[in-house]
Amino acid sequence: MPLSRLNDQQYTAATAPYGHNLIIASAGTGKTSTIVGRIAYLISQNVKPEEILLLTFTNKAAQEMVERVAAFFGREIASKIDAGTFHAVSYRWLKRKEGKVVLKQPRELKTLFRSVYEKRTFSHIDCATSAYGANYLYDVYSFYQNTELETNFEEWILTRQDEHAVYAAIYADIIDEFEALKKEYGFVNFNDLLLHMRDLAKQSDLGYKEVLIDEYQDTNALQGTLINAMRPPSLFCVGDYDQSIYAFNGADISIIGSFTTNFPDAKVYTLNKNYRSTVPILSLANTVIAYNERIYPKALEVTRTQEAQSPSLLIYDELFDQYHGIAQKIGDSSTPREEIAVIFRNNASADGIEATLREMGIPCRRRGGTSFFDSKEIKALLDMYTLLVNESDMMAFIHLFDYAKGVGSAIAKELFVALQKLGKGSFLRGLYSPDSEITNPFEKRRLNHQLGLFDDYAELGSAGRFAKLGLDPNFMGNPILKHAKLSKDSATFLHDLFILFRQLRDIKEPKAAVQKIALSSLYGHVIEMLSTRRATTENGSIDERAKSESQERIRRKCTLLFELSRPYKDHERFLNAMVLGSQDLTQGEGVHLLSIHASKGLEYKEVYVIDLMDGRFPNRKLMSRSGSIEEERRLFYVSVTRAKDRLFLSYAKYDKIKKTNFVPSQFLFEAGLIPKDEMYAALVAKGSNEEA
Repeated sequence: MPLSRLNDQQYTAATAPYGHNLIIASAGTGKTSTIVGRIAYLISQNVKPEEILLLTFTNKAAQEMVERVAAFFGREIASKIDAGTFHAVSYRWLKRKEGKVVLKQPRELKTLFRSVYEKRTFSHIDCATSAYGANYLYDVYSFYQNTELETNFEEWILTRQDEHAVYAAIYADIIDEFEALKKEYGFVNFNDLLLHMRDLAKQSDLGYKEVLIDEYQDTNALQGTLINAMRPPSLFCVGDYDQSIYAFNGADISIIGSFTTNFPDAKVYTLNKNYRSTVPILSLANTVIAYNERIYPKALEVTRTQEAQSPSLLIYDELFDQYHGIAQKIGDSSTPREEIAVIFRNNASADGIEATLREMGIPCRRRGGTSFFDSKEIKALLDMYTLLVNESDMMAFIHLFDYAKGVGSAIAKELFVALQKLGKGSFLRGLYSPDSEITNPFEKRRLNHQLGLFDDYAELGSAGRFAKLGLDPNFMGNPILKHAKLSKDSATFLHDLFILFRQLRDIKEPKAAVQKIALSSLYGHVIEMLSTRRATTENGSIDERAKSESQERIRRKCTLLFELSRPYKDHERFLNAMVLGSQDLTQGEGVHLLSIHASKGLEYKEVYVIDLMDGRFPNRKLMSRSGSIEEERRLFYVSVTRAKDRLFLSYAKYDKIKKTNFVPSQFLFEAGLIPKDEMYAALVAKGSNEEA
């Protein structure tokens, strides 16, 4: 039984009475074992597995815990536990209730949002502050949904951003039209999953006897209201306020901090026996995090008593000397590559160390920053695949036309609506068998000066201007070609879309569809545009060698997606797996290159935390937007507590490219690795007014 393997603290927490239980589980104290022990205890108390809900920060974490339960109780019992992220669990519930859920990623909905935003003009407003751009406004709205529970968006802007009050009504109108379009096309984003799930929980009893929540310190207000709406008889929340690092995404540390206030009957248990790190590593981490205010008292006890190496501070004269130096140390290390991690605060840091490691022939894999699934080439291929699965997906169509020259989001939306009109509601029918009675599928927009709308009538042109392009005769007669703003390039793009989907009609297997898309002329436009952009030099010329290498990298990514598609036999299941599971998939092998957020919950024998310079870590720019020095300090705590045996902290004094001098991070001073007088001297040398 899992309970027999727990220490006294873990056992006491895992067998806590039903009610509201908070377990403060510091880094390396065995929180996963405690959660698995709790589930085992519930089952032994005759709680049915389907009456248990396990909410985790990643689907991978949920799968690992369920597997551990299965090792003792069997897969049949363990599989009945409802486990996953807030979003995955909500998705499954809504699927059962509504049958079909069209889940869209943020980047896809941003394209739809831009198509709405671009119909407004802010030039008629006299204001010293520029209006938010479309993408940033979308992010602001998403943050609002995760953090605000009562005030409407317009009022929230008025109270939160005084300088944007003049735009508040237009912002709100954009939001209203955006939400109406989402509803019309049945689109659901990740926030919507939680909002709909919350409504469902308010209306009916979901049947859970206990809800277990991992990484409780990173829950946001929206997730908090969802938990409250479920009204479970028993709550088992596991977290550590010192590892709350998602404030930028709406995580609210006050939720874990106010647990005993919100639940007067709550019991708080503490796990303080660290099984991961050595005494010197843990001592450094505790020394720095102690500068943050204590919410719940705790004192970590190290169980590893053998002789250990103290954390090392690596100082380099120049930025790239740092990357080369660390790569050299990794090359000389006897630690297996898979047990080494380089942890970074900023993507620029990762780029430098990744390039240097690869230059030295040291294999590495990167997680955090731009992932495989966020790369433009994979997004474009999946947009084409999405239209195969759901021809009503206007978002995929609009986003795809980013690669059609001269076609912006607004025109792409007009084309999609027109094709649906020509096909009597079917985009594909409009593409292949347009209604012969419709000669003008384009409609005039309304004009509203107050809300910043402007008239942009899509005049008709002659399809005959494309006669010499050699387009398929069955496509030449389509009224869609009459859009006056279509160029020869965009008409060819539409034609290649026509050809591809004619070829995809009878394909049943995902791997065959992925291969067909990757080899199509339509995807060729994507490859050409991306490789050209990436090979364009500062003087505007094209580096042909770089372009060829870029095209080869794109093809390799297509091959990887093809390999991922092999196990799937159903188009919709494959696409949903790519949307829901992409954050848990990594590629490559060797040394781990991790953003701090991606390193959460992981551990390695040897860890390098790089670029510990003031401004980079702590990141002053992000602090000025929505962060704090306390949040940055928690990030530092998380990064160093990933190390089990050896910890290296590094910084550089100078960047020869930007001709910038660096000051060591204040965390190095707080850790006692840099004397106070040296820290002060460095600040004075840089001309800073801050005191160490």
